[in-house]
Amino acid sequence: MASYESFSRAELRKLRSLKDPYGIQKFLNAQPYHLADTAWSPRRVLRENTSHCFEGALFAAAALKVNGYPPLIIDLEAEHDTDHVIAVYKQRGHWGAIANSNYTGCRYREPVYRTLRELVMSYFDLYFNQRAERTLRTFSNPVNLARFDRLSWMTSDQPLWFIAEYLLTIRHFRLLQPKMARRLHRLDDRSFKAGCLGRAEK
Repeated sequence: MASYESFSRAELRKLRSLKDPYGIQKFLNAQPYHLADTAWSPRRVLRENTSHCFEGALFAAAALKVNGYPPLIIDLEAEHDTDHVIAVYKQRGHWGAIANSNYTGCRYREPVYRTLRELVMSYFDLYFNQRAERTLRTFSNPVNLARFDRLSWMTSDQPLWFIAEYLLTIRHFRLLQPKMARRLHRLDDRSFKAGCLGRAEK
């Protein structure tokens, strides 16, 4: 039995209708971004039609699985900023990503990156805090969420904090040497404003 069969028929039809990574990203893009401290399952995201970055990545992973891809996510760690979680997929030997974000530059990536480090570095200039500091520092290996199938991560009514907690325990790889990080400049005003376009505020 496929682990996603606990979705209802209507839910599966909706997920299958997204068809591919870009279709999944368009679905996330159409949702309002929410700022609540929640850890909803993909089923709850479907029901509420809103998500933040962690929930968006889990939803994307579930939709990828229903459409024939492994349900993979990567954790991006930041300094003086919040972390970011993205769903990743591979087509013809190249990596791409699906993500929800409150910042315009931290969402979808086409599958054109030869390595995961290449993919993650594509987020570097666009990953910044409200002081306009570039904050991305490390990334994890992909986590296959099938490891949590026994906990019904796709359809649970309970918060999925156990996945967030797991991401804190795994190895992360450094993107910058400390001297590089100390020499970084802040974003220029135009880039900062562009990256905040449409940003949800509390």
